[in-house]
Amino acid sequence: MTAPSPPALRVGFAGTPPFAASALAALVRAGYTIPLVLSRPDRPKDRGMTLAASPVKALAQSHAIAVMQPASLKAEAARAEIVAQPLDVLVVAAYGLILPRQVLDWPRFGCINIHASLLPRWRGAAPIARAIEAGDNETGVTIMQMDEGLDTGAMIEHRAMAIDARETAGSLHDKLAALGARVLVDVLARLSASGALAAVAQPQEGVTYAHKLAREDARIDWTRDALAIDRAVRAFDPWPAAWTTLAGSALKVWQAHALLDASPGDAPPGSVLRAGAQGIDVACGNSVIRLDEVQASNARRMPAAAFVAGRAIAPHTVLGA
Repeated sequence: MTAPSPPALRVGFAGTPPFAASALAALVRAGYTIPLVLSRPDRPKDRGMTLAASPVKALAQSHAIAVMQPASLKAEAARAEIVAQPLDVLVVAAYGLILPRQVLDWPRFGCINIHASLLPRWRGAAPIARAIEAGDNETGVTIMQMDEGLDTGAMIEHRAMAIDARETAGSLHDKLAALGARVLVDVLARLSASGALAAVAQPQEGVTYAHKLAREDARIDWTRDALAIDRAVRAFDPWPAAWTTLAGSALKVWQAHALLDASPGDAPPGSVLRAGAQGIDVACGNSVIRLDEVQASNARRMPAAAFVAGRAIAPHTVLGA
């Protein structure tokens, strides 16, 4: 006699940005029943400052899935209507609100989170950028059972991925979003089949924190060596974008690479050594970096050679002065 199929899971979803939308799309494709989606309130966007739905909300609405957008989950009144909806599991991906105990205990199998690192390394808000900035060779995704700590829950599944030599935060984000979506579907298939999820506690060793990005983090420190600056340029692409100043105005740096055989001589860090068709060569901590693509204020991104052609930069000009 054939065993009956396990009952369909009622899967709630909480998320806001594109990373989370990839996971929600995978759940829709897999055919899960999704009674409810939580997302952050609409926010002003672009120069017109018109309110815009998050990528998760827009995707949910395109599939006629109910969406709720509480500004906070701290108040009992804000939670009451949400937790009244019966769920088997709540998937959380880059939601942006802290889940109080009442919400964590709401679904039958609890809340599970997709985190874009190999925990316990890079707990926190910006694991993708911080991994590139630190020069990590690999990262990955972790599916964990959520608790009240900051990314401290027991691990259900993790998958590793190499970080390519010229990876940016934007390119790595897209790869990890796709990987996280696939791993999530695998985990939920196991839950549907067995009615349980095995999880192991995170190790106490190797904990690091990926602090939230701020614009000031992306200011280029020319006293650092060229390889570190190169990593920072890639880590802060697309946001907040590495930047410095030229003649008192902000200059974003979108692409750069270390000139490993070049020496800055006695030039102070930030000094322009050469500026021409090859790009802009800048002295930094005991090394030289070449700026390949830049963007002045209120201008478009362009090759550094084109920028120099339209604006002469004298040798010994100091960036960031």
